[in-house]
Amino acid sequence: MKKSTGSIDKEIGSRVRMRRISVGMSQEKLGDMLGLTFQQVQKYEKGTNRISVGRLVDIAKILGVDIHFFFNGIKSGKADAGFAEEEAPPYISEVMSTPEGLQLIRTFTNIKSPKVRKSIVQLVSVLATQDDE
Repeated sequence: MKKSTGSIDKEIGSRVRMRRISVGMSQEKLGDMLGLTFQQVQKYEKGTNRISVGRLVDIAKILGVDIHFFFNGIKSGKADAGFAEEEAPPYISEVMSTPEGLQLIRTFTNIKSPKVRKSIVQLVSVLATQDDE
């Protein structure tokens, strides 16, 4: 029987990708530092291949995060629903896993004026409701 990956593997892979992109590292560079090909890094990030704990520790060191970074907020499925933490909407990790999303967030957080921030949010809201022309 073949082992398959699950949603947790995909979530951890997505967090690896998000962190790798946020530090400006290519899949090839991460692969080189791990002694892997960039294709293997791709499979980890997509959740196609499961990342071992030892490998995840190595990835955390290379990407400059604590190992808990990859697990924060992931539910084991055994928590009592009354005490479960509220889950972040899926679009947050989707945005954070794209270069454009990370650039937008980095740039937006550098804007100090609340008035300018509000104007940008209003602009993006208008643009999001328009049909592609």
